[in-house]
Amino acid sequence: MSATTPATESESEGKESRLKNYLARKAEDGELYFKSKFIADEVGLSPKEIGALMVKLRDTATEINVEKWSYTSATTWRITPA
Repeated sequence: MSATTPATESESEGKESRLKNYLARKAEDGELYFKSKFIADEVGLSPKEIGALMVKLRDTATEINVEKWSYTSATTWRITPA
């Protein structure tokens, strides 16, 4: 896929699922605070992709609670188990 080709729906769903599963695993024992740029390599997504997916997950995820927690040079997200 080239940089100018839009992602297919299944690719987008795969990225969302990968991120959601990662976050659910990390927050199993309580809460997780993170900035997209610090987990990008671990989930194989760019910080920009993570930011866009977090907004979507905030409205759709049932396994985790997603909260936009603070902003200091980048958004910090708070994840807790649902």
